Amino acid sequence: MPKFKVAIVGATGYTGSELVRILINHPDIEISAITSESRKGEKFSDVHPQYRDIFEPTLVSINDISDYDLDLVFLALPHGVSMDFVKDNYERNFKIVDLSGDFRLSSRDVYESWYNKDHSYEPGFESAVFGAPELFRKRIAEAKLVANPGCFPTSAILALSPLLKEGLIEKNQITVDSKTGVTGAGIKAKPNTHFPVVNDNFTAYGVKNHRHTIEIQEIISKYADSEASVLFTPHLLPVDRGILSTCYTKPNRIVSTEDLEKIYHDYYDNEPFVRVSKDLPNLKQVRGTNYCDVFVTYDERTNTIITIGVIDNLVKGAAGQAVQNMNIMLGLEETAGLTITPLQP
Repeated sequence: MPKFKVAIVGATGYTGSELVRILINHPDIEISAITSESRKGEKFSDVHPQYRDIFEPTLVSINDISDYDLDLVFLALPHGVSMDFVKDNYERNFKIVDLSGDFRLSSRDVYESWYNKDHSYEPGFESAVFGAPELFRKRIAEAKLVANPGCFPTSAILALSPLLKEGLIEKNQITVDSKTGVTGAGIKAKPNTHFPVVNDNFTAYGVKNHRHTIEIQEIISKYADSEASVLFTPHLLPVDRGILSTCYTKPNRIVSTEDLEKIYHDYYDNEPFVRVSKDLPNLKQVRGTNYCDVFVTYDERTNTIITIGVIDNLVKGAAGQAVQNMNIMLGLEETAGLTITPLQP
């Protein structure tokens, strides 16, 4: 059977590199083109030396994409850039998985208020499907454009959705406390991700106004068909990759840890990449993989449900989930190319 042909638009970042790491071993996929405006004409391995003698195509311009007969395009582009590609190419034959935040939210007005950017393609909000397979698999299968979820939202949404869907919690008392590795800030150096600042340090950022707040809030509300309010605070860990989100909610009825565990097993036991854990999960248990490990418990003393979601921010939080969405969109086995064992230690 001929392989599906895909392109990766945006090669220089961590996400582009992770997409290649997964796709070069995918049994049904051929990477036909990979682009970079700043490094076009160079080899991919010049940008990411770990691919020497493994994957060394020449990087092309985004304007050359029309020269290829493609089935799907991954957009590993910054926020505010993907929208222009979608605007110019939406009517072409290939499907699109956009890893930026340009089409994750409900409307242009919401996007512009949280991202502080003008949006150039409003119709995309109507056609885009939020790419959380555990929540919207059927819609993803029929989609032309999938908005791949953000990394923080992936960990929090999977940790919270069963509670809200079952109507078990006070929907206006949801707190998400998240910690991330430095790769979540992207490949370009910034003052707050400089090694002397990050090493032996721990900081909060984006307090009250981080753009992933509204993404978490809108998606869990949409999934549960019940408006929720979320307080979200991210923190930067002195590690390279991984996200751990601890979520605190108040039950609106009598619950127990045993009841909650049963609900989570009912929701996730048939999901290939969500593992309900009896023990507290940690970053290395999912490192390099598309798994999300979820833990749930009830604290009687404070009448609080505590849920924890742990992912690799570059895989289930970005490239791996994008490939999972691609598999669904192309009618492939959902786990194809993604059966990667966690790297520990």
